[in-house]
Parts: sequence; structure tokens; C-alpha cells
Amino acid sequence: MKTQFLSNILLMLIWVFLTGSYTFENFSFGFILSFLILWIISRKNDQNKYFKILPRIIGFFFFFLWEMIKANIQVAIEVITPTHHMKPGIVSVPLDAKTDVEITFLANLITLTPGTLSLDVSTDRKVLYVHSMYVHDKQEFIDDIKNGFEKRLLAILR
Repeated sequence: MKTQFLSNILLMLIWVFLTGSYTFENFSFGFILSFLILWIISRKNDQNKYFKILPRIIGFFFFFLWEMIKANIQVAIEVITPTHHMKPGIVSVPLDAKTDVEITFLANLITLTPGTLSLDVSTDRKVLYVHSMYVHDKQEFIDDIKNGFEKRLLAILR
């Protein structure tokens, strides 16, 4: 996987140097172009994890950005308006994440999102305790974390 990434970067740099344009758009286009070239060359090799993970990472980035924007707007509206729509609570979220890295990434991503805070992990590492400003439906909150952050994160890390 490391060699595919380095090859991708090298081809991107060759593209940028040949075109002579050092803009973000040209770097991005060169990266995408080199990714597609490498994918076409090695698509028969089933062991190329790089070509499966990179699109997942990009998708996760945009998913997290969208969740961050939604949470910021929700908290900003709460601060600006005189009425409170908060229903704070602590929810125990069962974990499919098993390793310390998976649990740590998940807990940190939840904490980075405004309005939520990871509090603790159970001693058997099967439950993550999360405080949220908005727990209108406990099961819906759990499903959002399990089908959003955890599912996408585990698709990248495993």
C-alpha cells in the first residue's frame, strides 16, 4: 500500500512539473489522474488495498465535514435563539470497534463534533459513553454514531 501511495505522489509531481502550473487545482488533478492510471494498471491484483481505502478516506473526510457543519449550525442556533431546544443526556453506545486505535479514533471524532463529548469507555471496551446536547431519541442517536462515524471509520481501519 505504501508503494502505491508513493507512486501516486511521484506521478502527481511529474504531472505538475511537466505542466508548470503549481496551483492546488493542478496538484489535485495530477493526483486524481495518477490514481486512475495506477488503478487501471493494477486492477487485476486483488491485494491492492490502497485503491479501496483512498476513496473511503476521501468519502469519510466529506462525511465528517458535513457532520461538523450540521453540528456547528445546530449549536450556533441554540446559542443565538432565546428558547432552548436542548435535551442533554449521556448515552452508552455499544462498540464494534475492538482495538485501542479504533476506539480512540472514534472517541476523538465524536468529541471533535460540537455538541458531543466522549466521556469514557467501559472496562471491557464494549461500550463508549457519550454526552450530547441533543438526545431526543436515544436509539436514533446510537444509530447515527454506529451507521455514521463507526461504520465508516472501521471500513478504513480494517
